[in-house]
Amino acid sequence: MRKIYGIGETVMDIIFKNGQPQAAKAGGSVLNSDVSIGRMGLPVSFISEYGNDAVGDLIDDFLRNNGVDPSNVYRHKDGSTSLALAFLNEKNDASYTFYKNFPEKRLDITFPSIEKDDIVQCGSFYAIWPEIRTKFKAFISGAREKGAFILYDPNFRPTHASELEALKPLVIENMKMTTLLRGSDEDFKNIFGVNNADEAWDVAKEYCKSLVYTANAEGVYVRTASFSGKFPVNKIVPVSTIGAGDNFNAGMITAIYQNNLKGEELHLLGEAEWSKIVGMGVAFATHVCLSYENYISDEYAAELKSK
Repeated sequence: MRKIYGIGETVMDIIFKNGQPQAAKAGGSVLNSDVSIGRMGLPVSFISEYGNDAVGDLIDDFLRNNGVDPSNVYRHKDGSTSLALAFLNEKNDASYTFYKNFPEKRLDITFPSIEKDDIVQCGSFYAIWPEIRTKFKAFISGAREKGAFILYDPNFRPTHASELEALKPLVIENMKMTTLLRGSDEDFKNIFGVNNADEAWDVAKEYCKSLVYTANAEGVYVRTASFSGKFPVNKIVPVSTIGAGDNFNAGMITAIYQNNLKGEELHLLGEAEWSKIVGMGVAFATHVCLSYENYISDEYAAELKSK
């Protein structure tokens, strides 16, 4: 059976609004995606690291209770589970302060064996983190060689702008291993200095065959060698945008899995197929933006599954 894997950072998100804490949620971009995928009943496993501490226990139990297999997580004893303080502004967009205490030994696991057409999601700083780069690159490149479907989301934050010269080559290496690149307008502006979907595709097509470019309320653009299209997003007043991009990815992965779409055919798809992929991404992201949750609700997942 085709399987789904996510590799990424784990944090406990503590969300503040108007100076007051509103919620505490297991977080990290790929973790958020995996929980939504797990709630859809799909076979998803999480590859990460967090402490062998009380916060780590909460996250571990949460993953298991939501259909995510955490058996490939490194529970380290010498550090602690990372915390992320998320401060929402008047538009309910978040700025972050992180508290991290990792051990010297990182991601000390035996990686799972990936099969052809398995789906692997990766992204954010975890995908270019120097301390784990060798292990990460070996896993992703090995998965790609076996014919896995690789979804990569750079999710490059402005806080790393001062490191761009050193990190940009790692982003490009990841793009070369990618089946589907999902980047926001901010990602492409921060990394490559481009300002629209066509400029982003001019950059991306040198490294990969399929790009989904998200531009907030402006819409979602798809660019491949055989298709160029734009899809609308829903107009809403968000409660929190913390999990929006993560759940857009989760929705796309869900559609790709449910429609049995394979990596080698992705760049050949037309409007009907991309409408399903993007539409599910937009639906997931919209739902998550209407609460402080980082993932789709059990009720919403049940509604989608019933359809």
